[in-house]
Amino acid sequence: MQRFGEELRRCYFFLSILNLFTMSGIQYVTKETFELMKAELQNLKSVERPAASRAIAEAREKGDLKENAEYDAAKEAQGLLEAKIAALEGQIATARIVDESTIDTNKVSILTKVKLTNLNTKKQVTYQIVSEKEADLKAGKISVTSPIGKGLLGKQVGEVAEVTAPAGVLKFKVEDISI
Repeated sequence: MQRFGEELRRCYFFLSILNLFTMSGIQYVTKETFELMKAELQNLKSVERPAASRAIAEAREKGDLKENAEYDAAKEAQGLLEAKIAALEGQIATARIVDESTIDTNKVSILTKVKLTNLNTKKQVTYQIVSEKEADLKAGKISVTSPIGKGLLGKQVGEVAEVTAPAGVLKFKVEDISI
């Protein structure tokens, strides 16, 4: 009975992990990112999954499964891997590829580069609005779902976006929109 309780607890744990990985709704990505996602999924399925199965088999050979920590760890790692695979499959299924040639630069939208002036500090910054999967602040890419990304969507050159952040309300003036 105790073993059943452990399995049930493990199952709930993996479901909660899957919830963290899974993103709801459509995710807009570039063709390059979509191809990277597919390559990562292929690697997880063809390389990582067999490795996890081998680790379980090796741990199983070491004796009594009730007191085999290596077996439990290998099973847990396999569960996390399966959750990651399922989440990535979900992301690929809901991904929509955005073609840069169809983007309207009259307003801020996904994949546009936006030159902004922070009206509080008078500093200028340039961000590219991208999907959550592509976001990288060091590279100047912010997520469309971030507070700044949400605040900028739909704005045109000359408009001011007010963004609520932990540090207070930030005001950004849109100076230029490009691809």
